[in-house]
Amino acid sequence: MSEVPVLKSGGPTDEKVLAGLIGRAPVFKSIVTSLPMLASSEGAVLITGETGTGKELVARAIHSLSERASHPFVAVNCGAFVETLLESELFGHERGAFTDAHARRHGLVAQAAGGTMLLDEVDTLMPRAQVALLRVLQEGYFRPLGAGAEQHSDVRYLAATNAPLDRMVQAGSFRADLFYRLCVFS
Repeated sequence: MSEVPVLKSGGPTDEKVLAGLIGRAPVFKSIVTSLPMLASSEGAVLITGETGTGKELVARAIHSLSERASHPFVAVNCGAFVETLLESELFGHERGAFTDAHARRHGLVAQAAGGTMLLDEVDTLMPRAQVALLRVLQEGYFRPLGAGAEQHSDVRYLAATNAPLDRMVQAGSFRADLFYRLCVFS
């Protein structure tokens, strides 16, 4: 199973956060300049770029500059889990929800309460997981597997991908409504 990092930060200064991002390309400088504005919003941000270009660093900078900086930053690699396990990882489960659910387990959304969640490799989400994520983004509620009651989600969502999601939407392999929910800023 993949390790999921949870970061609790104490709110570093803008200068310290931005100084950690190094790049000379004009597009990179433009991104760094826009980080304080992105951090001040509660809207979802879709971060796109090639593998190894620092998408997670950008997400951590947005979190560190935001009002949520004193709360957890949780990064999850959506491609590291099979669909059914991803739902359990994200939303948690009740005891007995499935064969190996011997105890209740809080999911990553609950662990990120008040903070920020990065959905890395969001393009790898299967259709069922896309529906569940869309519901959380639209309504702010989720249901752990096997639970009768919904739980509130006070989490800011960031997503990262190296895939052309707009083309995936056109091809029908990624939900258009989820794409537009994630693309408040991109």
